[in-house]
Amino acid sequence: MILYFSGTGNSEYTARRISLETKDKILNLEEKIRSRDFTGMYSDTPWVVVSPTYAWRIPRIVQEWLENTELTGNRNIYFVMTCGGNIGNAGKYLKKLAAAKHLDYSGCAQIIMPENYIAMFTTPTQEEAARIIRQSQSATDKTARLIKHGRPIPRLPVTLKDRINSGIVNALFYPVFVHAKKFRSTDACISCGKCAAVCPLNNIRLKNGTPVWGQSCTHCMACISRCPAKAIEYGKHSQNLPRYTCPEHIS
Repeated sequence: MILYFSGTGNSEYTARRISLETKDKILNLEEKIRSRDFTGMYSDTPWVVVSPTYAWRIPRIVQEWLENTELTGNRNIYFVMTCGGNIGNAGKYLKKLAAAKHLDYSGCAQIIMPENYIAMFTTPTQEEAARIIRQSQSATDKTARLIKHGRPIPRLPVTLKDRINSGIVNALFYPVFVHAKKFRSTDACISCGKCAAVCPLNNIRLKNGTPVWGQSCTHCMACISRCPAKAIEYGKHSQNLPRYTCPEHIS
């Protein structure tokens, strides 16, 4: 079974492309994470977890869900991480997670996709995004074939910088950078509530028609990226930058 979490669509697209090859069932974890549904799950086929990369690791909200949800049936688990740069030493921590769940770790794939972290980086134009997605397809398809035939995903080389990024930097990143203090709505807001609807942590509510952010933000960028009126900013950094959501869809 393929389980995915996706704030702006990169991981959903990757998960669905993998499922085209493996013919496996696919499940969006967003609602389970939002409702804190840790009901155990069963799969005859290997578990495949597809997620974005947050500070060179899987998102903590995905890790928490995995830690608290019993996965039974098949004992093999694959991880596929989409990223704008690289996944660092994420595999080390995923291997530990798999062991803690008594699952056999079958490796972690790195899939380069368009950058969506508008809070810190520059997001791509539509043309740039389309090019990056096209380039990602061969890596995704190769990963899908490995999963289909039950082969492990080869381990990526890990540098000292990778170890630091996935270790110390990740530990500091959340308390220092991951908060909603800089999110704000502009006069362009149409009070549609889309931002609240797409937040995986129920961290946004409308007050007098205006979005108000709480303290449980995970920086998935769903609210700012999916706003139909482009009426959300993150401090000054997001001003005049394209709002990225994956333009490719697989039903």
